[in-house]
Amino acid sequence: MLAILKKELRLYFTTPVAYGVVFCFLLVTGYFFYSIFAFYTMASMQAAMNPQMGRDLNVTDSVLRPLFSNVSVILLLLMPLVTMRLFAEERRSGTIELLLTYPVRDGAVLLGKYLAALGLYASMLVLTLLYPGIVAYFARIEWGPLLTGYVGLLLMGATFIAVGICISSFFENQIMAGTVTFVTLLMFWVIGWSGDAVGGVWKAVLSELSIIEHYDSFAKGIFDTKDVIYYLNFNLLALFIALKSLESRRWKG
Repeated sequence: MLAILKKELRLYFTTPVAYGVVFCFLLVTGYFFYSIFAFYTMASMQAAMNPQMGRDLNVTDSVLRPLFSNVSVILLLLMPLVTMRLFAEERRSGTIELLLTYPVRDGAVLLGKYLAALGLYASMLVLTLLYPGIVAYFARIEWGPLLTGYVGLLLMGATFIAVGICISSFFENQIMAGTVTFVTLLMFWVIGWSGDAVGGVWKAVLSELSIIEHYDSFAKGIFDTKDVIYYLNFNLLALFIALKSLESRRWKG
C-alpha cells in the first residue's frame, strides 16, 4: 500500500495535475474570501455608525460559514479532476493488468490510491488556513465552528474522492470518468431539494441521502455523530464497490 501511495503522490506532483488543481482551488477560494471579507468589513463600518445593526454582525456567521459553503461547491467541481485518472488511466494504458498481477492485494492498491488523493486534498485544505488566520488578526473568531467546519470539509472531500475512485474503476476514458463522477455527486447534492416537493416520509429520506444536508451541521459548529457516520458509510460503500470492480477484472483475466 505504501509503495502505491508513494507512486501516486509522485505522479501527482511530477505532472501539472496537482499544481493545476491546487492553483485553481486557491484562486477561486481566495476570490470568494476576498469578496466575503470585503463585504463584512463594509458592514462593520456601517455598524459602527448604527449600533443596532452591529448586534447581528458575527464574523463566524458572516465570513467563515459562507466561505465554507463556497469551498464545498468548488470541491464538487474539482474533485472529479483529481480522481478521474486513478484507475481509468491504468485501464486505458493496459497497466491495470500488470498492477493486479503484482503480489499485492487489490484492497492495498485501492487504499493506496485513495490515500494519495486524500493527501493531496488535505494539503489543499491546509493552505486555506491562511484565510481564518487573516480573519483572526482583525477580529475574534469562534474556534469551535472553525474546527467543525474543517472536519466537515475533510469528510465531504473524502466522500467525493471515494465516489470518484469507484467510478474511475469502471471506465477507461478519463473524461467519461470525470463527467460521470460529477453527475453522480451533483445528484446526491441536489437530491435533498426534491424532498420539499414530495413531502412526508420521502422528504426525510431524500434529505438523509443528500451530501450537503449533512454538512450544514458542521458549518454551524455542530458535531453530530449521525453526519460523521453518514460520510464514513458513504466512503466505505463507494470503496467496497470499487474493490469488487477490481476483483471482477481479475476474475475475467
